[in-house]
Amino acid sequence: MRALPRLVRGALARWELSVDGATRHGQCALVVPVRLRDGTAAALKVGWPHAESRHEHLALRAWDGRGAVELLAADPARGTLLLARLDPDRDLAGVDITEACTTIGTLLRRLDRPAIAQVPRLSGWAQRVAAFDSPTAAQVPRRFVQQARATARDLLTDDVDGRLVHTDLHYANVLDGPEGWTAIDPKAMSAEPEFGVWPALHNRWDELGHEIAWGVHSRLGWICDAAGLDEDRARGWALVRTVVDAVDAAEEDDADRLTRRITLAKALAQRW
Repeated sequence: MRALPRLVRGALARWELSVDGATRHGQCALVVPVRLRDGTAAALKVGWPHAESRHEHLALRAWDGRGAVELLAADPARGTLLLARLDPDRDLAGVDITEACTTIGTLLRRLDRPAIAQVPRLSGWAQRVAAFDSPTAAQVPRRFVQQARATARDLLTDDVDGRLVHTDLHYANVLDGPEGWTAIDPKAMSAEPEFGVWPALHNRWDELGHEIAWGVHSRLGWICDAAGLDEDRARGWALVRTVVDAVDAAEEDDADRLTRRITLAKALAQRW
């Protein structure tokens, strides 16, 4: 945090940028609206160093503005990206859920392209889950832990690492822009697109109401239909990711999140 002002000042000077509005932040990054020397609107993102953001610039470069925000410049050693400007006040959080899920599915289809070598591989992640053993897993129903381990093993195929996938494509990570709805903040992985469905199932949780299983499976169907994905594989990966996150919630003593994840696991365990 002490280094952040210096990092911002350095990026502004290095890329000859002028500040063009109020600074915003999420959990892991500061975003400064800026203008380039020629007056073009852009956004300067300075991120907190963490493993999931390490390859963000490589994924954005591979997508090249097609479905994801355009990368104008990058200084990965300083965790700093210069991005095309999108509308930060318009995301999918306020859009009708059917339309929002269809948009997520459409973006998963648009973002689908061959994997790049540098990003983490789903096969490695899944192998760790298949051998999963954690003391805090006792707070998660044993049947779900066992099902997650078995499902991870079943879903491992020779081509599971074949595509470049945005693994955090939830409603607040899709902003409006000149090319329409555009993905931001990728947690990139060499995986299969079905792995990327999960975030849209558990975000906007309160809107699921009392019919949680119906709502979750409806979202799953809308997204997979729009993306052209295998719904059974998407449901399987979603269950695995839900159980892994439930164990993380237990380790972090986050009781509310743990309860939501167990509820979601119960919904996903049902075939609809």
